[in-house]
Amino acid sequence: MKEHERDCFLGVSRSLGGRRWIERRHDSGIALALAQRLALPEIVGRVLAGRGVSPDRADAFLSPRLRDLLPDPSHLRDMDRAAKRLAAAVIDGEPVAILGDYDVDGAASTALLKRFLRSAGRDCETHIPDRIEEGYGPSAQAVERLRAAGARVLVTLDCGTTAFEALAAAAACGLDTIVIDHHVAEARLPEAWAVVNPNRLDEDSEHRQIAAVGVTFLLVVAVNRELRSAGWYRSRGLSEPNLMELLDLVALGTVCDVVPLTGLNRPLVAQGLKVMARRGNVGLAALADVAGVRERPDPYHLGFVLGPRINAGGRVGTAGLGARLLSTSDAGEALEIATALERLNAERRAIEDEVMAAAIACVERRDADDPVIVVAGEGWHPGVIGIVASRLVERFGRPACVVSLMGGEGKGSARSVPGFAIGPAVIAARQAGLLSAGGGHAMAAGFSVRAERLDELRLFLSERCTGARSADRSQPCLTLDGALSPAAATGDLVALLQQAGPYGAGHDEPCFVLPSARIARADIVGERHVRCVLTGVGGGRLKAIAFRSLGTPVGDALLARDRLPLHIAGRLRPDEWAGPGQVQLLIADAAPCAAN
Repeated sequence: MKEHERDCFLGVSRSLGGRRWIERRHDSGIALALAQRLALPEIVGRVLAGRGVSPDRADAFLSPRLRDLLPDPSHLRDMDRAAKRLAAAVIDGEPVAILGDYDVDGAASTALLKRFLRSAGRDCETHIPDRIEEGYGPSAQAVERLRAAGARVLVTLDCGTTAFEALAAAAACGLDTIVIDHHVAEARLPEAWAVVNPNRLDEDSEHRQIAAVGVTFLLVVAVNRELRSAGWYRSRGLSEPNLMELLDLVALGTVCDVVPLTGLNRPLVAQGLKVMARRGNVGLAALADVAGVRERPDPYHLGFVLGPRINAGGRVGTAGLGARLLSTSDAGEALEIATALERLNAERRAIEDEVMAAAIACVERRDADDPVIVVAGEGWHPGVIGIVASRLVERFGRPACVVSLMGGEGKGSARSVPGFAIGPAVIAARQAGLLSAGGGHAMAAGFSVRAERLDELRLFLSERCTGARSADRSQPCLTLDGALSPAAATGDLVALLQQAGPYGAGHDEPCFVLPSARIARADIVGERHVRCVLTGVGGGRLKAIAFRSLGTPVGDALLARDRLPLHIAGRLRPDEWAGPGQVQLLIADAAPCAAN
């Protein structure tokens, strides 16, 4: 074995997907102790140990209870002030307006608060800014229009922390603004009645990683407490809202905003998925039906099936469609909006593919190993640049900024990798005069930039990205939890692995290798997917699928006529279409069994 292959799992230094395979670090003693104490297979003990679970907290980890982990909302600065003002607006009948962001987190936050207010006996006006016409967050024009329409209290959701000019305009026209956000803040805060944000610089909350929808849920808990104390529900003959029924929206926004599924986020999503499975939200149910989701929802469905469709309205259609879908109680309206979003999502995919191809060409044309990718194109649709940035991160293993240029002005979207917080870097670039606007959080950011400042921005971000990538900076890695035979990939094993979920950012879904697997059968299904049946040395057969792999080295190897044995890496999922207890492998990568 060559020297550079010694630390590679199964000696795979460069897979067919261009990645180096490495084993997830774990303490083998803790893994064995977990397996023995909980009567689990050793590989499940290894999965838990690799995610920092110790034997003394394993039971609580495998059965997280939200009531034990949900903090008192009052621990956040300005929360009590915000809750009292919003409760007073409900009691006194003051018109309330919501201004939410156009992404899934913003749409889910908007729908959550609107649903709560409606159940408390009040409705509200909502406004989702158009991505192209208005840009991110509140504008002076938008808040003035809402005030002219009668609003007395404005709640900004998933935005507002750095909207200094817009919120000054809101105050000037008589709006009391409550900011509910999670994006990185500056020392200066906007002029507002309350700014509730776990990432305020003066905040000492341990819950800094919750999405805006999580902060919104805490606001609703606090307002509900105020209304109960004031006797509001009793005096109006109303039943107190069941706040737990809103957790499907919390799960959706949390997963789609790619915040870590650790700490409070994990039980929020776990309980939210249970609520979603009951299909009480007619908008989510209609969208699942239109998208062909028949099985019990999990983070994959939220992040890769439902989320992109909700986003499609804000990216290439009408910005408020997602929030309308999630807040409606009319099944007919829900189906109409879901069908429109399905159509817009297909349009979004076509646009995305064009921009992605152009962005890859830009990266390859530069032939540079910059720590941060910065690419720009004239007329690139600004609604897809965030998705393209995410796909560039997946492909090249580096933070990526994608900029849509129009007449010398650029709108940019950035996505990052663990270890490099892109939001603070973008804020620093704005403070340095390189950007006219910008902000975000650790893994994602947005900004505005002049075309002539792009090279300066690339250098500025790259200088701050030292250490964000591995020593082999040009090659991404695939982290693996161990090896399995097809015979060991049982429904019982998948059920045990699911107990350690839900999985997502910061809490990776386990990825295993089937060594020296043989492809018994392979064919093409759907849009560029390769489906196959795998066999292995230990016996057994396992269904598998490699999504969007047709024409790629992995897809070509699976379909090859000689069908040589391959090391195949992937993630195990229930195959509910095939029946209870059935399993399939979602293929993530493959490598020849010979020297790599």
